Amino acid sequence: MLFSKIEGSGQPLLILHGFLGMSDNWKSLATQFAAHFQVHTLDLRNHGRSLHSSEFSYAIMAQDVFEYCQAHELSSIFIIGHSMGGKVAMTLATTQPQLISKLIVADIGPKLYPQHHQLILAGLNAVDFSKKPTRNDAETILEKFIPDFGTRQFLLKNLYWKEPGQLAFRFNLEAFNQNLDQIGQPLPENAIFTQPTLFIRGGDSNYILDTDFSTIEHHFPMATIETIPKVGHWLHAENPAMFYDKVISFLE
Repeated sequence: MLFSKIEGSGQPLLILHGFLGMSDNWKSLATQFAAHFQVHTLDLRNHGRSLHSSEFSYAIMAQDVFEYCQAHELSSIFIIGHSMGGKVAMTLATTQPQLISKLIVADIGPKLYPQHHQLILAGLNAVDFSKKPTRNDAETILEKFIPDFGTRQFLLKNLYWKEPGQLAFRFNLEAFNQNLDQIGQPLPENAIFTQPTLFIRGGDSNYILDTDFSTIEHHFPMATIETIPKVGHWLHAENPAMFYDKVISFLE
């Protein structure tokens, strides 16, 4: 069973984080959404406090979410997925369309994405926990590979005290090392979801281009595509107010 945080009441709204993230990344927005919905913020497989497994693909992660919904007796759900979580949400919507009333995808499309996390994984793999590094030690190591401060802080949120004096990452780094090619996989050509769908992209992000619109509309014929200006890939963190407004407008 996937780890989740549940708050609020009403129609279920599931939130799925991106690659190397966790449910805590959505804490503030989840609380806002909980004024309107029963919000389930999940840790996906091999992330956060959820199960670790050598198996890692969109089909498997979507099945995890489907089984979570069955266990919690959820139906007619709304679902938000960012980046990798968006691909999971798209996969779930196209394989279990009866489960989902409305789909929201944040800054990811259904297309194939070339591998682009190699430098981040190299930095994470360079942290040798057998040497009992401190948080500052870990950041110093990551800085050699990841110059962007915000990205480093996002990754360092995954550090926790496994035992006194021993830090570890919450995510399953070994599974990512073995399955990195899975992260960029496209939706199957015949994967279609005909319910209302909202794609929200960052104006400064290159994850959803104008040339991707036809592919999106092939898989999601009821899709609306909106842009939040002057934000990058982490659009929900860079402009949470506008992200919240667009989601609420779509769901209500």
